[in-house]
Amino acid sequence: MYINITDSATANNKGSSGGLTNYLEKENRLYKKQDPEYWFNHRGKHIEPYEVRRSIDNNIAKLSKTDAKFFLINISPSQKELRYLKEQFGTESAKDQLKIYAEKVMDEYAKNFKRNGIDSAKDLMWFGKLENYRYYTHKDKEVLNGIKKRGERKEGEQMHIQIIVSRKDISNKVKLSPMNNSKGKNEMHSKKLGQFNRVAFKQSGETLFDNLFEFDRKLKDTLVYANIQKNGSLTQREQLNTLELGAEQNYHSKSFANELAKDVAEGLFHSTSGMLQSVGETVAGFLEVLMKPVYIPGSEINPIEEAQKRKRKKRKGQSQGHSR
Repeated sequence: MYINITDSATANNKGSSGGLTNYLEKENRLYKKQDPEYWFNHRGKHIEPYEVRRSIDNNIAKLSKTDAKFFLINISPSQKELRYLKEQFGTESAKDQLKIYAEKVMDEYAKNFKRNGIDSAKDLMWFGKLENYRYYTHKDKEVLNGIKKRGERKEGEQMHIQIIVSRKDISNKVKLSPMNNSKGKNEMHSKKLGQFNRVAFKQSGETLFDNLFEFDRKLKDTLVYANIQKNGSLTQREQLNTLELGAEQNYHSKSFANELAKDVAEGLFHSTSGMLQSVGETVAGFLEVLMKPVYIPGSEINPIEEAQKRKRKKRKGQSQGHSR
């Protein structure tokens, strides 16, 4: 899941939202003149573009000419996630499910500011637009290499959602900036703009998708995995490799490997052994899983069940020893 908040350098967000709103109508102009894709938010599913522009442009009380007036949030599921949604719900219903998901993402956006009265999408001025395609730009290597032309549609599953959200809350009184990354460290700054942790926001979007749709995300497909591989220390990458090895064995180890990876990303463990020790009673089970072959349904021995049997036998022996 790719979630990104675009800043003023590319969104041109210090003036009217009309240019961006018009740009995001491009698919309706090209493909959906008879059956357009409407804007949506928590209040409705058939919002016209002029309503979006008017609402955003009028929600700018006490903002100066140089202040950002709105932000653009890009919610782009991976091709694997999109295929899963279409398999579960069908093509058209998958679009509706993605819109429901987007509203819940905006709930997380609101909560991330940690400000009184800003608790859900209903406290924000925002509008979403589903797009079915992506297009090659002059920056894409395929265009630079002459394989594709600028403006051509990209292949594969490309459905995504673009959201315009006002800098001010729904009451037009509270300033909210997702570009403030103080994470609460600067108390006075956070009181004015609200604190915002962009990494935590992106992580909440991934977790939300997995829980909402019961998506079985592999460790390699997680945000923390990508962040550790890109920015982590050697120790963190070693810890991640151990978790990856366990997650590849079977679902038992995967179930907590993904959770432990989040702690690894926070730098909570000084060593791999320390990471495993933090799991407590499951350390032995985790290591046993690493040493056992993958369980194949129908085979005579399930390594997970065998490990559990040994644990029960060990506890029984300890209890008998104490009773003597």
